[in-house]
Amino acid sequence: MRETAGMIIVLSLICCVSGFSLASLKQSTVPLIEAQVLKNVQGPAIAKVYPAADNQPVEERKAFEVEGRKIMIFPYRQGGKLQGVALEGKGGGFGGDIGVMVGFNLSNDTLLGIGVTTMSETPGLGTKVAEPKFTGQFQGAGMNVELKSKGGSIDAISGSTVSSVGAVGAVQAASRDYRALKEHILRTWQ
Repeated sequence: MRETAGMIIVLSLICCVSGFSLASLKQSTVPLIEAQVLKNVQGPAIAKVYPAADNQPVEERKAFEVEGRKIMIFPYRQGGKLQGVALEGKGGGFGGDIGVMVGFNLSNDTLLGIGVTTMSETPGLGTKVAEPKFTGQFQGAGMNVELKSKGGSIDAISGSTVSSVGAVGAVQAASRDYRALKEHILRTWQ
């Protein structure tokens, strides 16, 4: 009985120390992971959305909250004046969620452009949603974008309908968040 109790105590201590170590490691790596995502994923997508920015959108970003979700907003300045903002939306693709950074023109509520941040689509087919032939269709479009098959102006990628629907869905999600946050954005940066 004593041996069993001793083993239970030792195993419990090992579990507690292991759990504490793993939790501490996760807490210490969260800022590093966020920095890498900003630098290697969101940063390049923002550069595609507005290449003429004369500010550092990643450094000037601010977090807002919509329906209990944290939304990161990246400002776009030209000549020192706030011209637009970018935020990320997600839509369901064939291989999982497709993340799309969407830029919005604050003066007329049109799209400045989009840049794909994350996806797990079929190589050579679904991944075409990240190519300029598809993403270029969004520049200057209104916020109510839709595929041509649903009455909109965006051409889907032939043979990759699910990925096309996911990318458009991500833009629509970002547009909803933009509408909900526009007044807060204007008060924050202007």
